[in-house]
Amino acid sequence: MQKASKGFISDLKKQKRTSSLLFLDNLKIIKDAISNKSIQIECVLTSMEQLPFFCDEQLIFKVDDKTIEQLADTKTPQKVLCIASYKQHVVTKPNTNFLVLDGLQDPGNVGTLIRTAKACGFEFVYLVDCVKRNNPKLIRSSVGAVFDEKIMELSREDFLKLSEKENFNLIMCDMEGENIFEFADSISQKERQIFGKNKNCIQWLGVVVGSEGQGVSKEMEKLCKFRVKIPMKAGIESLNAGVSGSIIMYELQKRSF
Repeated sequence: MQKASKGFISDLKKQKRTSSLLFLDNLKIIKDAISNKSIQIECVLTSMEQLPFFCDEQLIFKVDDKTIEQLADTKTPQKVLCIASYKQHVVTKPNTNFLVLDGLQDPGNVGTLIRTAKACGFEFVYLVDCVKRNNPKLIRSSVGAVFDEKIMELSREDFLKLSEKENFNLIMCDMEGENIFEFADSISQKERQIFGKNKNCIQWLGVVVGSEGQGVSKEMEKLCKFRVKIPMKAGIESLNAGVSGSIIMYELQKRSF
């Protein structure tokens, strides 16, 4: 462990304002970042004598609590601050059911949906013109799940090209659509409808969740082969994007639990 110089700390403060670096101040999230192949660890600052996890000694710098508080995004950091960045990733097609977030800007909703997607076996998540992955609130709400290399950022134009190329089977939420609970219960029939008689042909379902204010974009809507709704009592027009997307993913995947 080496002592951080004033110049080094000053440079980090400037980078926090101008760069896309991640400033992580939660121990669990830091551990996830260090163990994740999609994350490049730049350095770790700590006021502890010894870290509660393994990290390359050359990357660890001794600082005081005040420095960590100045650089952290939360009011009560845990005496450790990890500065990291995302490695460049390649957009790939899914080999599980997957989630498509179309223009979502609320970091809490995006983080919640990413975390739920992982829990439901939707390993691949496409962030289409969404809030950036380095958003601190998104990282915290996903509890580090956003670090996975299967979480991919791309423009709507690029996603449309990928979807058309791979012939994605997309499902969107629509108040005029089929009841999601009935749809999920009859999924085997839907699979025959989608995939045909070739039982060896495995394709995956993609759930599209639109932005909080505008919903699913017109371009994305045209690609959706199925529309489902979540039945609700009269007087409620819609649910929070994080809630509705989570319900749909769970219902589609529950037969695998």
